[in-house]
Amino acid sequence: MNKNAVIKKILAQLASEVEQFRKAADAARAEATHEQSRADNKYDTRGLEASYLARGQSMQAAEVELAIEQFSQISSRAFGATDPIDLGALVELEGRTEKALYFVGPRAGGTEVVHDKREILVITSQSPLGKQLVGKKQGDELQIEIGGRRDSYKVLSVG
Repeated sequence: MNKNAVIKKILAQLASEVEQFRKAADAARAEATHEQSRADNKYDTRGLEASYLARGQSMQAAEVELAIEQFSQISSRAFGATDPIDLGALVELEGRTEKALYFVGPRAGGTEVVHDKREILVITSQSPLGKQLVGKKQGDELQIEIGGRRDSYKVLSVG
């Protein structure tokens, strides 16, 4: 699988998210400063709530921008069969009933992209799954607890 193409799709997804957060922050900021948002009495907090929302959306946009910066710097080096899983690895796991693809990224865990008709989920090395995967190699087996249920998985490939 072309890892450069996967990284480009992740970057495009993150850029879309930044744009959405910026638009939401702008709308909340406009709401906070609109004359109809002025407090009618000391219990009317519409304007204050909108300003909190604008700040939160702006912080989310900044977080995603940082993820974009870090993903832009990721090396797309190829991992071999004997290389341990680390940042930038594209990992295929096989469980009893399914196969799944994960990209170990610096941030933006939970971001999903589709490449070659396969869904790829970004995880970080700080996530529960990421902590279990980092250092493993192709062919290794591991026990993963998901939703309170422990299952066996095999690392099919590390790219």
